[in-house]
Amino acid sequence: MTEKKKILIRIGSLRHGGAEKVLVTFLKNLPKDKYEIDLLLNLYSGKYLPEVPDWINILYLHKGEMITTNRPHEIPKKAARVLYQKTLKKFPNLLYKRKLKNKKYDIEFAAIHGMRDEILGSPLKNSKKIVWIHNDLSQVKGYTDSEIRKFFGFDKIMVISEKIEHLFLNLAKNDTEKQKIVRIYNPLDTEEFLLKAEKPVINYTFDPSVPTFISVGTVFPQKGFDRLLKVHKKLLDEGLKHKVLIVGDGYDFENIKNLKSDLGVDKTATMLGFTDNPYPYFKNADFYILSSRYEGFPTVLFEAITLKKKIISTEVSGASEMLNHGTLGLIVENSEDGIYNGMKQALTQPETFTPYSEKLKDYEIPFNLENSVSKIVSIIDQL
Repeated sequence: MTEKKKILIRIGSLRHGGAEKVLVTFLKNLPKDKYEIDLLLNLYSGKYLPEVPDWINILYLHKGEMITTNRPHEIPKKAARVLYQKTLKKFPNLLYKRKLKNKKYDIEFAAIHGMRDEILGSPLKNSKKIVWIHNDLSQVKGYTDSEIRKFFGFDKIMVISEKIEHLFLNLAKNDTEKQKIVRIYNPLDTEEFLLKAEKPVINYTFDPSVPTFISVGTVFPQKGFDRLLKVHKKLLDEGLKHKVLIVGDGYDFENIKNLKSDLGVDKTATMLGFTDNPYPYFKNADFYILSSRYEGFPTVLFEAITLKKKIISTEVSGASEMLNHGTLGLIVENSEDGIYNGMKQALTQPETFTPYSEKLKDYEIPFNLENSVSKIVSIIDQL
């Protein structure tokens, strides 16, 4: 019997984000007799926690919900968490000795780019180190070329789109560094989307006589929901009747909600908040709109394609790849004007979306769950 590989995986929490969902989907599809996995969360919270297979050992630095506001009574707790995490980052031996009980890992895995320093700062000098990059870091604040180059300290850099792959290839200084970069499409479970889409819609009524644009995602500035609402208002002012439905939650939720009221579109734009099953809403909406400022590889487009939606997307990393270079959906300029032109086209010339629908009918998604999981497994096994 060969000994199981010991793996430490680190991520912030298992809240509702693309990287979190992808990690859990990956873990659910791993062969359990091959590895011994410790999953270390900064915060023991999130909707994907119950989905983690029971053979995986979950460890955490803090328990409780994420604190996204600055309410006076929450500040001490928030500050204590930050201080604790900073201390462990500075003195990793404390973490490895106490929390991880001096365990010797074969592989240490940063499931998101934000865990780079924690994994590279590990006191285990002999472990192999992997990072999974879900964002186009050239668009993320604070990531200069020299900051991004620090990722070459890893043994393998897994990237999820062509654009991110090119970013790293261009920064690599030699072949050894280039060989560290490997592109892996996100493991996603299409069967799951299709089954869940059949469930009933709750807390919302679709009006078949008014076109509805849906957008699903964590409510962060990155997602551009502010741009979407401003365009919505502009189109309404031009007499073009339609509705906007935003599904998701996040630290920017109150700001976007206030913007919606300030624009006077509370009757036509709905913020549904978080739901663990957005797929029935997808299914019943007329158009899917991605208004993001930047992405790594927008998983949500994969869901929209699976559910055969008419799609409008800003030109962000992964959009062209995902939409088969614009044959499966409309790719617009990454700006408020771009979003405006796309939505206006949908409302005034809906027939221009027919070719996309025709293409989607028989479209087979080239990246599937099995391929992605087996590719990651082979990387783990070869290290």
